[in-house]
Amino acid sequence: MQNRSRSLLPTLLALFVLPLHAQSNSGSTAQNVPVLKTTARAVVVDVVVTDKSGAPVGGLQQRDFSVLEGGKIQAVDFFEEHTATNAPPAALPQLPPNVYSNEPAVAPNEAVNVLLLDSLNTEEADQAYAHKQIEGFIGSLQPGMRVAIYVLNSRLRLLQGFTSDGTLLRAAIETKGAAPGTTTLSRSRQDDLFDKEAVSMAGDAQKGQAQERSIQAYASSERGQTASLTLATLQQMARSLSAIPGRKNLIWFASTFPVALFPEGDNRALLTAFHGHELPEALRETVNMLTRARVAVYPVSARGLMDDRTTNAESGGQPNGDNFETNPYKESPAIRANTATMDQLATDTGGRAIYTTNNVAAALTRDIQDGAHYYTVSYTPSNEKMDGAFRRIDVKLTESKYRLAYRRGYYADTGSTPTAQPASDPLAPLLAAGLPEATQIVYRMRVIPEGPPASGVARAGGNAKLTGPLTRRKMIFQIPADSLSFAKSDGGTFDARIRVAMVAYGRDGKPVNWTGGVMTLKLNEAQYTKAQQTGIMAPMEIDLPNAETSLATGIFDMNTEKAGTLRIAVNPASDASATPPAQ
Repeated sequence: MQNRSRSLLPTLLALFVLPLHAQSNSGSTAQNVPVLKTTARAVVVDVVVTDKSGAPVGGLQQRDFSVLEGGKIQAVDFFEEHTATNAPPAALPQLPPNVYSNEPAVAPNEAVNVLLLDSLNTEEADQAYAHKQIEGFIGSLQPGMRVAIYVLNSRLRLLQGFTSDGTLLRAAIETKGAAPGTTTLSRSRQDDLFDKEAVSMAGDAQKGQAQERSIQAYASSERGQTASLTLATLQQMARSLSAIPGRKNLIWFASTFPVALFPEGDNRALLTAFHGHELPEALRETVNMLTRARVAVYPVSARGLMDDRTTNAESGGQPNGDNFETNPYKESPAIRANTATMDQLATDTGGRAIYTTNNVAAALTRDIQDGAHYYTVSYTPSNEKMDGAFRRIDVKLTESKYRLAYRRGYYADTGSTPTAQPASDPLAPLLAAGLPEATQIVYRMRVIPEGPPASGVARAGGNAKLTGPLTRRKMIFQIPADSLSFAKSDGGTFDARIRVAMVAYGRDGKPVNWTGGVMTLKLNEAQYTKAQQTGIMAPMEIDLPNAETSLATGIFDMNTEKAGTLRIAVNPASDASATPPAQ
């Protein structure tokens, strides 16, 4: 689905002029002007403090904390203690008819929990166990504990939005989309991995060497694919969770964890030796996004207690037909590397790894309750140089007997502006059917049905072959100006570049029409001031069939690479034309 959308959306070439709040200038590009920013950049760190028994520690004061960056003490600008509450969902504003928003309904400063059932990185034999553990965790939910459920196979899908209703969560985990099954990447038969012609020409010794090289090449390629997909998933989740205030606990069920995020740590040498490569650019972006979204990762072993299966009596010593004498030396390093990755993911992001117990539900309940009680410290780095380097964070307490969990660093963004014309549409992967909404940019959209398009008039949208009874609809986006990154030009104007796009999907999940383009904004002082009050208005039109469709819309700030998406179900049976999609 992502490939199909990626091939469609680069054709979205319309340039939209803002009639009230901006003037377009296609000859101006954002990379020719400096990005408007201040030198003060707040770094926010959430810290969970527990005692020797694992119970959360409350009542600490700002004076009890010391924060260091790169070994240098930092002055704390903001300090706050958060405790677990049973606060109801935030009351969203009542929207007018046919107006929709991607604003999340989560209580302010409430730690929320995200369950990720990862079948991409989970063996088929382990999926039933993971499924059972998730059911146990849902059954032990404490009152007011809010949980969302995602599933990853060929792509990331939202099964249930945030709720404390165990009935809804159990119904979501029992759906077909969450049922245990085969992993996404096909497992070719071992015979198909070999170069048969080379093997037939070789002797027995050479044959064994050729087979081993083929298997290693296949495994390396597969690891690369799963690592790339996994990083893309973490980025998508960060976009989805970005607008929710406070700490987010990502509870990630998988058999193996193909990526470790930060470039420092006690287990880094082991991870690098086993995995071989770590996709540095994708890792950097993933770290930045998880950092901004304040996500703590809780890796959970989907195979339960991490033991070496090659030494189990049940295995007969020969899993997959391998020799018993050599197999322990093959799987044991893999287990050590996997647990090292889990520990590193948890340590780096402020979570906790779970692989030493078969009572996952009890361990998760305890850890999440602890994680709901945390302290937020914020500081302005004394090192103002934004050079893209990794900055290590250390938090210490005057009372050293407590255990601290917090993210261990961040990348100092360079502030460079992306190119004016990216190689591919950055919104394309975010608008694929079935993906959760991104909330880095929260916006509203009004839907206005305009009736059938006039005879002989060109289709509104990129699908020129669209036929049948149609209705033209105007979408008016209202984008808060303070959610965009403006640049101050030498001429005194405030400039920004954003991409706006829409894709409509039929009931079969295939795109039926699409439209969008790049908006170049140049605001004078008065327009910029007004935009801060009323937002940026972006009108778009699209022709849709008179049948049920799902409309995915999106905003992408080309300076910051932040995104927001909103999905609605289009109802052809009424002039209202749009209803919120069912969860």
